[in-house]
Amino acid sequence: MVQYGFYINTDICIGCKACMTSCFDRNDLEVPQKFRKVYEFGGGDWQGSPDSGYTSTAFTYYASMTCCHCDKPACVEFCPTGAMQKDSETGIVNNDKETCIGCMTCEQRCPYNHPVKMADGLSHKCALCSEETEDGSPAPVCASACPVRAIEFGLIDELRKAHGKNCTIGDLGDTTSPNVVLELHRDAEKGGTLLNPTEISH
Repeated sequence: MVQYGFYINTDICIGCKACMTSCFDRNDLEVPQKFRKVYEFGGGDWQGSPDSGYTSTAFTYYASMTCCHCDKPACVEFCPTGAMQKDSETGIVNNDKETCIGCMTCEQRCPYNHPVKMADGLSHKCALCSEETEDGSPAPVCASACPVRAIEFGLIDELRKAHGKNCTIGDLGDTTSPNVVLELHRDAEKGGTLLNPTEISH
């Protein structure tokens, strides 16, 4: 099986959300639907000094995330109708709209809150823009839209060989074996909390 994935360089991501908006446009989504979400992490503070000056320890960094087409996808495991499946040839996780009942168990179980309900009442999600190409090969617009080239798309084995195997950042774990490689921001070791939980939960 061929397995595709993403490399996300959070050290250079500027949080502009060009990836998110290009995906929004390509998939004809409506607010608040999102197939790609930009997580914002931050921490630190501004500390006053006796001379009325301030010293900043504040920091912020971003992580652009979409469906990770996991090796052990929770959406597939817990789908009550078997509509959600992982393609045996491409590794792409998607659902059969003829079988889907729109219960959104997939979204509730996904650690990235990924699938979304659309106007037809069914679950929809990132399929790596594979429907766009004649041969069905993936060509995700999010990667080509990034102005700083913080997103790289390709075969996950090649991405891991080039960039390592880290796939965790902040509260995002690896329980589903996601096919993503995350280059950690220089401030990630300071920790930081999720600053936009409402935005990424919808």
